[in-house]
Amino acid sequence: MNTTEEDFSAGLLHIFDNIVLTEEKALTKGYFEDLSVAELHTLDAIGPYGEKTMTETATALGITTGTLSVAIERLVRKGYVQRRKDERDRRIVRISLTRAGKLAYRMHAKFRTLLVRRILEPLSEDQKELLVHMVKNIDDFLEEQYKKYEEQDLRGR
Repeated sequence: MNTTEEDFSAGLLHIFDNIVLTEEKALTKGYFEDLSVAELHTLDAIGPYGEKTMTETATALGITTGTLSVAIERLVRKGYVQRRKDERDRRIVRISLTRAGKLAYRMHAKFRTLLVRRILEPLSEDQKELLVHMVKNIDDFLEEQYKKYEEQDLRGR
C-alpha cells in the first residue's frame, strides 16, 4: 500500500472504532445504560413504526432467527420490545418497540443525525454528492465481500 492508501485505511478504521466507542459511551452515560450497542442496532432494525416479523428483522441484521430470538428475549425482559404471535399464522412471531424502545430508537437516531449534519454541513453540494457516492461505493464493496464469505460458509469452507 502507498501512503495515501495507508492513511485512508487508518482513517476508515479510526472512524469505525470511534463510532462504536461513542455509541457505547453514550449508552453507559445515559438513560439507556442497560442496552448494548448490538441491542440498540436490533431496535433500529425493528424500527419505531408498526410490527416486523422475526425473519424480516433477522434478515435486516444479517443474523439467524435463532440468534435474534435470544436478543429479543432480553429486550422483552428489559421492556424495549413486545412480541406476539400472528393471528392468522401462529408460527409467525411479530415484534415491535414499546414506548421505551421507541424512545431509545429516537435517541440513537438523533446521534446519527448529528453525525451526518456535522460531516455534511461544511461541504458544497458537489462535495456532498461526491461523498455520498464514495460511501455508497465503500458499502457496495463491503456487501460484495460479505456475500462472498457467506457463499463460502454455505459451501463449507
